[in-house]
Amino acid sequence: MEKENLEQNKNKGSKPMSLWVITLSTGFIGGVFWSLIGFFCHTFHFTELKPTLILEPWTVGDWKQGWFGILLSLLIMGILGMLAAFIYYFLLRKQSSIWVSAFYGLILFLIVFFLLNPLFPGLKPVTELKRDTIITTVCLYVLFGVFVGYSISYEYQEQQYLREKEEKQG
Repeated sequence: MEKENLEQNKNKGSKPMSLWVITLSTGFIGGVFWSLIGFFCHTFHFTELKPTLILEPWTVGDWKQGWFGILLSLLIMGILGMLAAFIYYFLLRKQSSIWVSAFYGLILFLIVFFLLNPLFPGLKPVTELKRDTIITTVCLYVLFGVFVGYSISYEYQEQQYLREKEEKQG
């Protein structure tokens, strides 16, 4: 069956979400989801990094190690994920390779662990981290990059296809 004739591809009078909204939601969901996976990795001792590491420079008290601190950390990571998604949108949305997205995730890892390291007193330099922590964290960043980058690129390509299709029809 041709792509145009599939039921799910027929426009039923509703406009598709804008790429900005898709970028925002993808970044937020990606930030929360991969941070939650990072929390499970910490729980099962794949990494020594706690998800509440993001709170250390700005908060005082033991509350940040509890459930509220974890939920607040996930929320902050979702917001930072939106920022990372917008950076991808502005710089790389036209790239359709999964490798570009993976490389973007690796670049994010390098920025956080080498450039922003002094902002986080609880974050040891990479040379002092355990091998398991480095491997797990790099993988999480790469997977975040692939999730966000490939989703944004796919939606961009899809919207371009729909625009071209509309221009040919009318």
